Amino acid sequence: MNLQTENRDAPAPAPQALFDAGNAEALADLKRFMREVNVGTDYAKSYVKEVARVASIHADATRKTLARLQQQQSEAAAGVAEACQRLRPEDFAAYAVDAWQRGVLFLDLQRQRGNNFVHHEREGCPTVLAYDYDVVIDGSTLERPVNYSLVAIRPPEGVTVQPDSRPYIIIDPRAGHGSGIGGFKSESEVGVALHAGHPVYFCIFTTLPAPTQTLADVTRAEAHFVREVQRRHPDSPKPVIIGNCQGGWAAMLLAATNPDLTGPVVANGSPLSYWSGTRGRNPMRYLGGLCGGVVPAMLLADLGNGRFDGANLVLNFEALNPGNTWWRKYYDVFANTEQEAERYLEFERWWSGFYFMNENEIRWIVENLFVGNRLARGGAQLDSRMHVDLRNIRAPVIVFASQGDNITPPPQALNWIADVYSSVKDIKARGQRIVYTVHDSIGHLGIFVSAAVAKKEHREIVSTLEAIEAMAPGLYEMKIEEVTGEGLDKRFVIDFKERTIDDIRALDDDRDDENAFPAVSRLSELGAEFYSLLARPVIRAMTNDATARWRVNAQPLRARQYLLSDNNPLLAPVAALAETVRGDRRKAGAGNPFVQWERTGADLITAWMDAARDMRDGWLETWFYAIYSSPFMRAIGATEPARISDVPGTDLRAVNEVRQALAQITRGNYAVAVIRMLILLARSRKSVRRDRLERANELLSEREPFASMGEAARTRIIHQQTLICEFEPEKALKTLPLLVPDAAYRARAVETCEYVAGADEEMSEETRAVFDNVREVLGLPAAGTAPAQVTAIRPAAVGESAG
Repeated sequence: MNLQTENRDAPAPAPQALFDAGNAEALADLKRFMREVNVGTDYAKSYVKEVARVASIHADATRKTLARLQQQQSEAAAGVAEACQRLRPEDFAAYAVDAWQRGVLFLDLQRQRGNNFVHHEREGCPTVLAYDYDVVIDGSTLERPVNYSLVAIRPPEGVTVQPDSRPYIIIDPRAGHGSGIGGFKSESEVGVALHAGHPVYFCIFTTLPAPTQTLADVTRAEAHFVREVQRRHPDSPKPVIIGNCQGGWAAMLLAATNPDLTGPVVANGSPLSYWSGTRGRNPMRYLGGLCGGVVPAMLLADLGNGRFDGANLVLNFEALNPGNTWWRKYYDVFANTEQEAERYLEFERWWSGFYFMNENEIRWIVENLFVGNRLARGGAQLDSRMHVDLRNIRAPVIVFASQGDNITPPPQALNWIADVYSSVKDIKARGQRIVYTVHDSIGHLGIFVSAAVAKKEHREIVSTLEAIEAMAPGLYEMKIEEVTGEGLDKRFVIDFKERTIDDIRALDDDRDDENAFPAVSRLSELGAEFYSLLARPVIRAMTNDATARWRVNAQPLRARQYLLSDNNPLLAPVAALAETVRGDRRKAGAGNPFVQWERTGADLITAWMDAARDMRDGWLETWFYAIYSSPFMRAIGATEPARISDVPGTDLRAVNEVRQALAQITRGNYAVAVIRMLILLARSRKSVRRDRLERANELLSEREPFASMGEAARTRIIHQQTLICEFEPEKALKTLPLLVPDAAYRARAVETCEYVAGADEEMSEETRAVFDNVREVLGLPAAGTAPAQVTAIRPAAVGESAG
């Protein structure tokens, strides 16, 4: 029978059945449509809510700013009225002479700054380190040349370093300025490390990058530097890597791509999660979206004939707080010319030293950090052979952030932890130790150059780094509290509080504001493609070395320096005039009403500029979310990869290190038992005081059987036992007798842990409870005596370390 016959003979469906089937299909289509409408409505509501929230924040901030400005103006008016009552006929003449003399001295100071700039540029913008140094490796001689070099800092007279002490390597930011800010003065990161007896090395760089230089080349060169330092100090622990600002993410790149190479990594004011920030406070993160993503960087590099002028980055920094950088900084020098001159000229030598990057360097930075945020999201690729995953870092990471930092606020410095790790268990599973500390108020540059910070935060970080390596893997906040003493005799109590990922998130308002940024990243990629296809060939055809040099010299920050130098013949009389003024200086008294009016006016100008800045930032933020929070933009950004921590289905027990550790839960010896007990005690306290940490470090590094194990074996056992205590805490306690079957060694193990824990009156109730449980499990009598003195155990008596 053929198909036509079959179809003809088949019974026709009933009309009601056709109606029911069609109705069901239509109903399903209607339901799908309504679901899509609801999703679209939710997106629209979310968009309106986000924009309204930002607008409300800035409307409220504007009201407060205007009210504060009105209050300042009222106080200023009252001050002016009060000063009028003290006005004397001779006051104006005294003020006029003083102001004119200060003006001459200020102009001469600007001339000196310009001359210093011209001389500094002619010399190739050498590093501004305050210390003498010796070049160890010149990066231009490497197989892949770079403009970086490794130098060894010479200790100043009266300072002695120990060759077998842990070396320090400091990486400064290459963000438009030159190197040396980390050793800009004696009370600095360099000074702190030297006075603690550590050999100090510094990564400096020259003005121009090598022609073919990439960031992958720089990272490989820095790895070569670290190996050379290790070769020079074979008996020392692995070097500490300190990175300032962008030097911090460079240090993280180094540690992530060379996991077994470095010692602890210290990231000071380092932006690692660029999309993060607090609404109404951190406007710099919006510039990528509002300025066109990576395209402006590509355009400026093409106009520079393949080189990006770092002065453009410095100009961005100055525009961030114009009231300070374009007014207050100069007025303070004008008001106190004699007192401020030396400090001003010294700082400007660094601030006005402008450096360059290759096009591929600045493009990588913008695409992977500023706009794409790929480093924190696990998508950064230095080159075809170097993928960067921050989870690969094995050395302890110490992050120093500040609430007063408007360039790298705490969320940008710390949210990478929440991006990379789903929980503290995830951190522990990978054997990572992350310690952070947040200053209340210091500004961005103050993190590197403030003498007060050097005396407190940096000194305490240096003094605790070795002890940090004895800590169990996890996430900690370092709390620094002042106690007694003054100056160099001041002593601090350091406490390491256990923290969770939620504690990191609490430093931000929330992270919903980051939902707009994937669209910025995606549009930046598309813009780069269009620019490369349509505009780049034309721009490059119009550019050569001559036009690039003209643009460099015409850059506003450089042009200002040239104009206010001896290159300008109009300033020829200034030097002689300034000398005349210095020989007959006539200062107006501090009580002169005109001096008071001047300072009042300066304060008001600062307040007005700050208010204008705040309103500008408010408009920028509002426009950013009005553009990029729309449902259309969310759809564009939907193709961007999610955070690593948001990827579902991660079973930490399936991680290789966790499986191997849990398989060893019943195996070990005296040394393994002591480390397990110390970790159980630390878990009960939820914090580690520095004196306990130092005793633990002394035990593990100087006493047997731990000292003879070597650093790598100790670290491996601490990681293994941390995983056991984290994933199987009850079983970890119950299996302790299997590790130390001998009663004498059980007692000795408990005594050792009591030595680390300290006096009984210093223990918390939770710690005492753990000790009671340990004694009960090991069959030891209850506590009743003070901790005994620890006696070293010969390695032969306790067997080999656990595998």
